[in-house]
Amino acid sequence: MSEENFDVAGLAAYLHLTPDQVNKMAQRGRLPGRRVSGGWIFSEAEVHHWLEQQIGASDLEQLDKVDAVLSRADNIDEEITIASFCSLDVIEVPLQARTKGSVIRSMSALAARGGMLWDPAAMAEAVKAREELHPTALDCGVALLHPRRPQTSILADSVVALGRTSQPLPFSDTGQLTDVFFLLASYDDRVHLRILSRISRMITDEIFLGQLREAPDAASARQAILDVEDRIDEV
Repeated sequence: MSEENFDVAGLAAYLHLTPDQVNKMAQRGRLPGRRVSGGWIFSEAEVHHWLEQQIGASDLEQLDKVDAVLSRADNIDEEITIASFCSLDVIEVPLQARTKGSVIRSMSALAARGGMLWDPAAMAEAVKAREELHPTALDCGVALLHPRRPQTSILADSVVALGRTSQPLPFSDTGQLTDVFFLLASYDDRVHLRILSRISRMITDEIFLGQLREAPDAASARQAILDVEDRIDEV
């Protein structure tokens, strides 16, 4: 996958900020950049990682701002839907896993059932490496598993797998109990950010999480996804 660098003007246009704002944010360490010949250069990969962190720490108002940035940057007006990436084949309720390692392996195998991922072992290793770098378990009992970079060599297209264990289990270094697991296997950085932002918005909906935790089977869990996306799109 080719990558590019942004200069100050390019990143300002991408984030819909002014060049002066970008310069100040970089100088204060609020943007990932490096000095080159007296100016700032920003790696596209590092900018996407920074945006990922913004999404992970966002409230609904901030998510709206990030969504707007991503939509304008990609020239996309239509909102993506998680249901379009998450077929019944890649949902397992309950997920038969009792440890962090078995969750990662089981979720990677689950994602492969949809036919878009053909090396679940490689995906599991990439997800494990990402978890060791920074755990993705959230306070609400949900983990948003994903590799650090898109695994284009083992993906035909993006896929989102969903699993829910019968009992919450420790999934982070702090012992955070988690029972709902999404695996985001995105084909490129921009799609990954849009999927991450969409799911982050979904899991702020307490009705949705309640439905997932009460779902008796995969079909019920997928219906919960359809229902919450209807609510999101009505707002």
